[in-house]
Amino acid sequence: MNQTNNSSKRFKSLIEIFLVASKLGLTSFGGPVAHLSYFYEEYVRRRKWMDEKGYADLVALCQFLPGPASSQVGIGIGVIRGGFLGGFVAFLGFTAPSVIALILFALILQGLEIHDTGWIHGLKIVAVAVVAHAILGMSQKLTPDIHRKSIALFALVGTLVWQTAYAQVGIILLAAVTGFLIFKKHEDDLETTPTIHFPISQWFATICLVLFFGLLILLPFLRSLNSSTWLAMFDSFYRSGSLVFGGGHVVLPLLEREFVPSGWISKEEFLAGYGVAQAVPGPLFTFAAYIGAVINGWKGGIMATFAIFLPAFLLILGTLPFWNTLRRNPKIKGALMGVNAAVVGILIAAFYNPIWTSYILAQIDFAYSAILFSMLVFWKLPPWVIVITGAVGGSLMTLV
Repeated sequence: MNQTNNSSKRFKSLIEIFLVASKLGLTSFGGPVAHLSYFYEEYVRRRKWMDEKGYADLVALCQFLPGPASSQVGIGIGVIRGGFLGGFVAFLGFTAPSVIALILFALILQGLEIHDTGWIHGLKIVAVAVVAHAILGMSQKLTPDIHRKSIALFALVGTLVWQTAYAQVGIILLAAVTGFLIFKKHEDDLETTPTIHFPISQWFATICLVLFFGLLILLPFLRSLNSSTWLAMFDSFYRSGSLVFGGGHVVLPLLEREFVPSGWISKEEFLAGYGVAQAVPGPLFTFAAYIGAVINGWKGGIMATFAIFLPAFLLILGTLPFWNTLRRNPKIKGALMGVNAAVVGILIAAFYNPIWTSYILAQIDFAYSAILFSMLVFWKLPPWVIVITGAVGGSLMTLV
């Protein structure tokens, strides 16, 4: 009887994770920074599935790892909540809406330019309000003293001035070293750092890490021995997902270099899909689904999605079981304090570029973003109301 009750409880938990992640997958517009903001609102503030320190540390960990940071954070929260299957259904719920939309576009709607419509612009303004709210809350928690405010400022300036593919990684590493040196004796809050249970063994985690590096080395070699289009596609998508730091926008040049010169997809098709990928919610890595569908139909879209997200899965599953030990070590804790402060600066930089510079194009956009921000922060309206209001208002603004 107890086993039946436990199975029923676990099934209900997985359904809950999937439904919450699906809601985020349908409403999380604005790119990885906005996704982390939506996650913070839903998982931390509303449902309290994680405490704020735990969430900040998880974000910091995923910033260290290559791949789509927001997707890895979502997978990590799912694992914490429901084990390996919890991580999978969290990923599935968050990713499936944009994957389905992009595959359908590749198959049917390649000539439809929906990325210029008013309601899409309204959703981008929603992202401005959501990110601003999240940055305000995170900065109060993660930069309470002059040292961490200074680290955040360094990260902000460095991210805006040093715009290379590996700038974010370099800044985070420098922040970690700085935090280690400044806060290595900062032990007063270690006892209050909660231990988070991960239903994944370190043995399984080690296998995931070995598999990650093994595929990265082995796939190009197998590709050289075999002329299979499917193997070549898998290798290209897996390698692109493995070597990207800095979010979804960084993966686009890699995908273009892999697929446009080879003639698998034309530049016009690539740019059309990129435009639509900007318009759908969820992670920008799902652009791979569009490319795969253009090349090999819906099966190609599904395979491309699996290949580009597989590294993210292997890395987050391979590091989470070691996370408690690392984050409770006084010296590592100091480094994480520095990294968390740097994340605030990086978020502010991303809030300015590309979010503010791309989404706030006129005075009316700024006015509308202020209204949406007030609805979210002062009137305490739920995020779905803000999303609907933003879409309707964006459509109406095209008539002004």
